[in-house]
Amino acid sequence: MPTLLLPTPDGHTESYRLVGTPWVGVRPARPFNRVVFSAAHVVADPLAEGDPAAGGAIDWDATLAYRRHLAELGMGIAEAMDTAQRGMGLDWPQALELIRRTREALAGTGVPVFNGCGTDHLDPAEVSTLDEVVDAYLHQVDAIQAAGGRLILMASRALARVARTPDDYLAVYRRVLAQAQAPVVLHWLGDMFDPQLAGYWGTNNLDAARDVALGVIAESTAQVDGIKISLLDKEREIDMRRRLPSGVKMYTGDDFNYPELIAGDEQGYSHALLGIFDAIAPAASAALGELALGRRERFLEILAPTVPLSRRIFGAPTRFYKTGVVFLAYLNGHQKHFVMLGGQQAMRSLPYFVDVFKLADAAGLLQDPDRAVQRMKRLLQLHGVEA
Repeated sequence: MPTLLLPTPDGHTESYRLVGTPWVGVRPARPFNRVVFSAAHVVADPLAEGDPAAGGAIDWDATLAYRRHLAELGMGIAEAMDTAQRGMGLDWPQALELIRRTREALAGTGVPVFNGCGTDHLDPAEVSTLDEVVDAYLHQVDAIQAAGGRLILMASRALARVARTPDDYLAVYRRVLAQAQAPVVLHWLGDMFDPQLAGYWGTNNLDAARDVALGVIAESTAQVDGIKISLLDKEREIDMRRRLPSGVKMYTGDDFNYPELIAGDEQGYSHALLGIFDAIAPAASAALGELALGRRERFLEILAPTVPLSRRIFGAPTRFYKTGVVFLAYLNGHQKHFVMLGGQQAMRSLPYFVDVFKLADAAGLLQDPDRAVQRMKRLLQLHGVEA
């Protein structure tokens, strides 16, 4: 196996020999017994003119190729979500184009695609009424449904700013869900992912917030396919999962505890709508195939080495997890560069990248070790480390 010099926490370097056996991504032999969505990242175009801080241009060929890669591994696509840098480099016009292009690229494959729908074309600082929030949601609802897309109703920064009570949330969601042409997935995104969403559902008490979200679902159960919770708290997810109405799915968004939540317990299980599945797709596909065969322990065994990697990728400040996801796509040859929309590749330190590299190796997620080493060396050299 190849070796390279990696920096250590004390400022020195040490020789590191890769140890992992790479997972070979293959098309699943049978359908999974969980509904599985990978929230997919976008590939920036590093040669495009423009101000990187304002967002940037998308490399459409590479972006859509990655979605085909995920689909080949049995993953549904959660499109234009925070993993695609929604609200952090990807604006609403780009998001809508991404939704349309992905639908076209995967047409006829049978791969499920749900699409992020929010209010991000508004400046929250300029919003003062709930009606403005509703109108913004419905603007995106109409555009996505006109394109033939299914909806993931994302949390709204504007709503978090102007809502004063839980009843304000109930009123907004009631009006928006009434316009859905097919059941939607709700997304409860914690403030560790987006600080502007603190106090979502009208309270900082998470038990009370849970009850508000359940009230939204109870009022419009026929319009809700499920809810994704991204709180990184497995006990809260399990608690809410057990309270959902019959037929409403829990989609785990817990990138710290996903194996046991998907495996489930005697009272149920979670489906998956995860950003980490973008980065660990070959291992996740293999594990889900084992779960579909009833091999629960093998499912957990395969995913166990991916958890330390995911916890590092999603470590605080969690909102910059996209940098780790794109870094792995670069190491694995899915893109020729490590440039992100809005310059987000600069949002993590070199020790973070070193840890991600080593943990990905341990999990068998460096598909071509020689290529990964060469690309890691380039990054080290940019930081002044001769590897």
